[in-house]
Amino acid sequence: MEDVKRILVVAKSTKHCRKAVSCGITLAKCHGAELFVLHAVHNPFNLKGWNLPLVSLPSLEEEYAKILKDAKADIDGLIADEKAKGLSIKELIVEGEPTKEILSTIEREKIDLVILLAHEEGRIEHALFGRSNEEIIRKLPCSTLLVKQEPGPA
Repeated sequence: MEDVKRILVVAKSTKHCRKAVSCGITLAKCHGAELFVLHAVHNPFNLKGWNLPLVSLPSLEEEYAKILKDAKADIDGLIADEKAKGLSIKELIVEGEPTKEILSTIEREKIDLVILLAHEEGRIEHALFGRSNEEIIRKLPCSTLLVKQEPGPA
């Protein structure tokens, strides 16, 4: 693993990704690598182009803006101490279909190692987000580290 110079941690749900981010920080320190922390946000309220009679569209847009703001605050909280100590960490928050955005980021940033959270998805999570880890792993141009972290009860 001496050729690992750019590490990407994918933080799908910042409540459950602390272990993956911690692993990324440790590996970045050990290998003198640059660390990227990515949070891909899928807009569940993207109703542009639809001709739907929705009265509460502005409130949906406000809710989505809050989701983006909260994602940024969560990532900032996870990495602030390490950035202050001088570790090179780049925060990325991208909007779009998560699998596509993750793969695009890997190519654009020339990532050597991707760290993903590996946990069993519940039925609702699978219905909403699919099994994106499987798709990502099949298409990766680099090595992968899966970090086991089961989410707690909802």
